[in-house]
Amino acid sequence: MTSLASRILPFALFFIAACALPIWAAAGNISVQVLDKEGKPTPDAVVIVMPSAKTGTPKNPLPAQVTIYQEKMRFVPAVSVVALGAKAQFVNNDPWEHHVRASAAGVAQFNAAAGEGFELRLDGKPEGKPAKTADATFTKAGAVLLGCHIHGSMRGHVYVSESPWATLTGADGVALLEQLPEGAAQIKVWHADQLIDIAPQSYVVTASPGALTLQLSVVPRRRRI
Repeated sequence: MTSLASRILPFALFFIAACALPIWAAAGNISVQVLDKEGKPTPDAVVIVMPSAKTGTPKNPLPAQVTIYQEKMRFVPAVSVVALGAKAQFVNNDPWEHHVRASAAGVAQFNAAAGEGFELRLDGKPEGKPAKTADATFTKAGAVLLGCHIHGSMRGHVYVSESPWATLTGADGVALLEQLPEGAAQIKVWHADQLIDIAPQSYVVTASPGALTLQLSVVPRRRRI
């Protein structure tokens, strides 16, 4: 009996590995380089991949909960990417009040229905005491502009993605999206300073790593530090 088991075991292991192979091979990775109008790498651009196949899950799922701070009259982080339905906590670390407003960004603001978005009042942080917080939920896909009714210079963005494959470019202008289902896909890039959306690019995901370069038609403004 032991001899029979020893002969069968290698074949059983091979069968298991063979069954697992198509699952592994059905996923691909894409590296997307985003450049500005002058050909320079663009950080904080949102890259979204929309596969035709609605299978699989990304290696790094989009957050369903984010924290956005108000510090030195800035939103930190300046750009966030979240899943549809994600919740956000706004934390005011400044000693003065902020009246946060959220509305559709870019040309989408002209098609927004009355009452869309939200407003939150956050008192200033008392010295030596916890910061004031307020919560909101992002229920509509697309780019959201964050501002402050009191401080007009404050500007931030949240991109709410229906596709689970979405991420920000790093300082090198590169975004890596992993474990995409093989087959046809559309790749879209969004940037806060690109007022007119760039048309999505068609792409075919394969098991081999792929690379693509997308270029904005603007030179983004330098962010205040």
